[in-house]
Amino acid sequence: MTASQHLSSLGLALPAVPTPVGSYVPATRAGDLVYTSGQLPLVDGVLADTGVLASPDDVPRGAALARTAALNAVAAAASVAGGLDAITRVVSVTVYVASAPGFYAQAGVANGASDLLVALFGDAGRHVRAAVGVACLPLDAPVEVALVVQAAA
Repeated sequence: MTASQHLSSLGLALPAVPTPVGSYVPATRAGDLVYTSGQLPLVDGVLADTGVLASPDDVPRGAALARTAALNAVAAAASVAGGLDAITRVVSVTVYVASAPGFYAQAGVANGASDLLVALFGDAGRHVRAAVGVACLPLDAPVEVALVVQAAA
């Protein structure tokens, strides 16, 4: 099954790539690697949620937001890779989590992004990852996801 078929079987579609709010691009290609800018959990151009994650009870919400942000990052990568099915491997994922002091479940939140990538790309979606707790993120977003993927020539 292709990534596009997996996406459809999950009941998902690639969203429109958000317009940058600064002097950068959503994704860029260097050889066979595509790097994305950090993507927020935007749905139809609006943040799905705001604020910091503070307790273990916030992990499911954070994971869902990381999944949304990862889908936006995949859309950005696909836009310069030649389409979703041109992405041949997910290399690296960085998930930033707006965390209250004492919140240590960033890895659980990041699983939302990782699980989506494996569901889309199978074994080629397995990647190295960093889950980083931060004080705040742009627009008061709870999570931000950046990818490095490999794309067909």
